Amino acid sequence: MLLSEFDYELPEELIAQKPVEPRNASRLMVLNPATKKISHEHFYDLKKFLHAGDALIFNDTRVIPARLIGKKSTGAKIEVFLLRRIDGKTWETLVKPGRKVSEGAEIFFSDDLSCKILGRTDFGGRVVQFDFDGIFEEILDRLGETPLPPYIHEKLDDVERYQTVYNRERGSAAAPTAGLHFTKEQMQELENFGVKLGFVTLHVGLGTFRPVQTETIENHSMHEEFYTVPEVTAKLIRETKLAGGKIIAVGTTSVRTLESAAADENSVKVGSSSTKIFIYPGYKFKIVDALITNFHLPKSTLIMLVSALAGRDFILQAYREAVEKRYRFFSFGDAMLILGE
Repeated sequence: MLLSEFDYELPEELIAQKPVEPRNASRLMVLNPATKKISHEHFYDLKKFLHAGDALIFNDTRVIPARLIGKKSTGAKIEVFLLRRIDGKTWETLVKPGRKVSEGAEIFFSDDLSCKILGRTDFGGRVVQFDFDGIFEEILDRLGETPLPPYIHEKLDDVERYQTVYNRERGSAAAPTAGLHFTKEQMQELENFGVKLGFVTLHVGLGTFRPVQTETIENHSMHEEFYTVPEVTAKLIRETKLAGGKIIAVGTTSVRTLESAAADENSVKVGSSSTKIFIYPGYKFKIVDALITNFHLPKSTLIMLVSALAGRDFILQAYREAVEKRYRFFSFGDAMLILGE
């Protein structure tokens, strides 16, 4: 398939710059791939489309303050963006400007934090080793900035608004944004209604937002991301499937975790691993029946993933309708529910 087949026209003013309040006041476009019907709701209406016995699976990752600004000994300003922890002190990063840092270069962020460039990665980043006095996470909280996507030009009044209300596991360079719509009260309401709630962890890195640079999408290579499926979630998925309930993934990162961990059509493997799974039309889903997601960038791997679930033509039709009806797009935008059969 060609990259150009996943393009669409988006007026810049529809790119959401601020989240709505309360979280679940965003709009919700509901897609039924079987009937090709599209309806327009609000996120607080979600319960109308779920059934007791269904299970929502959330990604409980937490965004870290992944952007560090430092200097070389020459005084040159360098940005180091943390992507993935390799071990205790070693990270995969993006470094800007990359041309100013060669292997062995040192970057200083404060009296108690510096790093050395160990080498390059296959995607143009850098592997760095940090040197610090104290607890790295505490230093990062003090010095780092929570990264917002480049298409968001306004600063947040409250950086916690770029975190889900159920976040638990630190490690992401970006938020699993479909989950930003949920309030604690709505989650409790759904649970009281009989919908089960389960959690996995995928630390969002370059694999999720790296642009596709090959015209033939099958030639694109995803970047590795770390995920964990706890035993309690695996048990919940198996019980739900065997009882005839639906598995509704909250966000594309939950989809990628569940499909990467699939053992068969009713179960997932427990434990931690890394995934480079690339889901595009033609993919046969094993675990995920339905999906809650946001509206994604043109030509992105994410619009390819939702096209695999709902069909490319139907997705592009829905996106055209979203533009006509002035939906808000991307991380702080409105939501879409793709129903299973």
